[in-house]
Amino acid sequence: MPAISKTRSIPSVWSAEELTNLLKAIDRNSPLGKRDYAMILLACILGIRSSDIKNLKFDNFDWENRKISFVQHKTKKLLTLPLPNEVGWAVIDYIKNGRPAFYDTSYVFIKHMPPFDSFSEGNHLSDIIKRYMNKAGIPATKNRHSGFHSMRHAAASLLLEAGTQLPIITEILGHSNPDITAIYLKTDINKLKECILPLTFDDETIKIQ
Repeated sequence: MPAISKTRSIPSVWSAEELTNLLKAIDRNSPLGKRDYAMILLACILGIRSSDIKNLKFDNFDWENRKISFVQHKTKKLLTLPLPNEVGWAVIDYIKNGRPAFYDTSYVFIKHMPPFDSFSEGNHLSDIIKRYMNKAGIPATKNRHSGFHSMRHAAASLLLEAGTQLPIITEILGHSNPDITAIYLKTDINKLKECILPLTFDDETIKIQ
């Protein structure tokens, strides 16, 4: 059982319904919408960090074997993940039908304003999430993170709710050890309820509801 820090705060996560509403708010018929949709799917389904999404290049995608491989910006370690159909087709749709016809860069995701260059290192893409939160009517509160990293939290918590084992989630997220991933155990309320034990006082058992 991995050690879980008692002092670390509970990650801000999204419910499946909120994610669905966020994705529905994206205009997938527009070039910008195609880009944003593909980027958000990479974050909320595969849990890829925004820094790595920005740095993805065409040769990171192995279309024949349906895989994506890249060296993580944070850990400098190679990460290879399966490419689900929905994610793969969203990226293809952007490349073929949404990406500006600009061929001087090998980066997949670029800005849609001249000079159509790649995103800067300091751009954390949080404005993209906030834009669609507003369109979907999802309130932004002080307890909710609204950046791309919150999509990574969502991927981890949804995998956990689906019964995925912690070591597998650790591999998907590219964490160095399960102790880092264990913080997401705090987000699974249903599993936490199963851990509650009855209290016994003077031969009387009191169950916590």
